[in-house]
Amino acid sequence: MVKTDALPDVPRWAVLAAHTVPLVTLPSGLWRIAQVAGLPVAEQSGRNGREAVVAVSLTLITEGLALLTLGLVRPWGEVAPRRLPLIGGRRVNALAAAASAMLGAAVLCATVGWFAWTQAAGLMERVTRTPAQQVLLVVCYAPLPAWAPLLAATALAYYRRRTTTSSAGHPPPSP
Repeated sequence: MVKTDALPDVPRWAVLAAHTVPLVTLPSGLWRIAQVAGLPVAEQSGRNGREAVVAVSLTLITEGLALLTLGLVRPWGEVAPRRLPLIGGRRVNALAAAASAMLGAAVLCATVGWFAWTQAAGLMERVTRTPAQQVLLVVCYAPLPAWAPLLAATALAYYRRRTTTSSAGHPPPSP
């Protein structure tokens, strides 16, 4: 079994869910980077400077947000690391962290719903030129809808664990 830095009282399924989130976002990011690099993954190989910056930024932001899910199962999700200015060493508010994660999950659900609707209605232009490119696009983007339920489930487990632990009279974890 792979060793993680997850807290001992986190359910195994929550640890697996949190670690799965960055993996479900990775293929779509790699597809965008491949397109920016000029690889033949789409009808438009490469992009102009502005589009390339947007694609790379979207990839970095997406992966960064996905990696934040790990905070719901690791110590730095309960006590902010000391190296962070202003909040370093302070306990993370369980309600604020869980509510932020649930809001993120709701936004992800809405985004997936919007994308599915635009695709079904034919409102978005075709991105791929060949059947092979279409298959690659679908394979790279198909895991993304799993992000919202994985995040929501992990956030709920985090909130339950944090509020149950604090109400049971257990001391806060050491930083």
